Amino acid sequence: MSELCDLTGQQLAQMLRTGEAGASEVTESVLGRIEALDTRLHAFLTVTADRARDQAAGIDARLRHGEALPAVAGIPLALKDVLVTRGITSTAGSKILEPYVPPYDCTPWARLQTAGSVLVGKTNCDEFAMGSSNENSAYGPVHNPWNLEAVPGGSSGGSAAAVASGEAVWALGTDTGGSVRQPAALCGVVGLKPTYGRISRFGLIAFASSLDHVGTLTRSVLDAATLLSAIAGHDPLDATSLPDEPEDYAQGLDRGVARLRVGVLEDWIAMEGVQPGVTDSVGAAVDRLGALGASVGAVSLPHAEYALSAYYLIAPAECSSNLARFDGVRYGLRVDGDATDVADMNFLTRGAGFGDEVKRRIMLGTYSLSAGYYDAYYGQAQKVRTLVIRDFDAAFERFDVLVAPTSPTTAFRLGERTEDPLAMYLSDIFTIPSDLSGTPAISIPCGVAPDGLPVGFQILGRLRDEATILRTAFALEQDLGLSARPPLLAELASEDA
Repeated sequence: MSELCDLTGQQLAQMLRTGEAGASEVTESVLGRIEALDTRLHAFLTVTADRARDQAAGIDARLRHGEALPAVAGIPLALKDVLVTRGITSTAGSKILEPYVPPYDCTPWARLQTAGSVLVGKTNCDEFAMGSSNENSAYGPVHNPWNLEAVPGGSSGGSAAAVASGEAVWALGTDTGGSVRQPAALCGVVGLKPTYGRISRFGLIAFASSLDHVGTLTRSVLDAATLLSAIAGHDPLDATSLPDEPEDYAQGLDRGVARLRVGVLEDWIAMEGVQPGVTDSVGAAVDRLGALGASVGAVSLPHAEYALSAYYLIAPAECSSNLARFDGVRYGLRVDGDATDVADMNFLTRGAGFGDEVKRRIMLGTYSLSAGYYDAYYGQAQKVRTLVIRDFDAAFERFDVLVAPTSPTTAFRLGERTEDPLAMYLSDIFTIPSDLSGTPAISIPCGVAPDGLPVGFQILGRLRDEATILRTAFALEQDLGLSARPPLLAELASEDA
């Protein structure tokens, strides 16, 4: 029988409202799972056990008084450690922010806190969200609950691993080049990246401001829709926030996909380097959509092959500007050493506080923005971005959604790609295009490859049309009926027995 921490948020919400379980009981189940597993997974940087217990007790009191509460109330949540939280250390996975305790909350957590959500902790991540494997964290890597010798994906690997293992019921992450969807695929959970501006970025420690998206990691599509409904909507504190009213994204999930026009990115599925197990699982999922009544046809994004190159000029350029604020003067780490002036102190602080990948991207970005190179590099990359956006516009004239693999491979082994940055960057080849275009996309599990690791299926939609990708994902999820969970959970059950 499943423990409470293994149930979906919707299942738990129903149990809370019928009195079958209490918020404190659910929270203790999650905290117990963290205590049992996190020494092996290292998904969390901070566990807020006392705060979570107090929040859960408050929800139980409100339920006893018959108060009608939002769907997220009483459900244990984890936040990627790039989302700032008042009074709770927020490091972005970096030594340079190790002592930083924010004086304010990010908008997504502020909204969830108001709705009664229970925060169990801040999750490990690649430093400043720069990475595809969670091996760039200054505090050590996260391990994949499906195979402890494999990566969970990145940069939201801690959030994905926590949800997959029951250390959180659901979690928030961020997606700049695929950092919600790729770890969701590698950990066998649902990862949703909404339209750019759908969720406020206020309080998000910035990596690349024109690319950063806050997203959700859950164990079901319905939970993704529920969590999105709780945090989406216009925020006057974020100038890039869409001026749209909040809506219930769970409405209409069961409409099915009959007569829906599905464009299959066949050149991505057949691309060199895509594992046969990924090809087979994704192909089978496409067949299931056809069997469910969708109209399926081939489509291509002609300029998507240049998206990776464009991304690795645009993102580093923006990060070099955003990370200039970490200088040892205003907050975070300060290293004086033998510094004789502020410039020396800045140099020592940034040298000690930033990891190799962050330094690599800052230097690349600074170079591409420098005099004489801006037009040749950054300017050209922005032109490619425009071409990618036009490709999506053309594809959505013929199709309602596009589908493809989320990742070309299943989870690779820890250390396998750390010495080859290009191989690491290629992990995001199928997720980067929708970040450049700002369009919504979701990854759901579609099978388990012969290596015993989960495969992700990606559904991409039009700007502001989360509803269609969610109902497509829901229909496929219900049809596939996948129930496989990480083997680590079976081991834990046998240990408890």
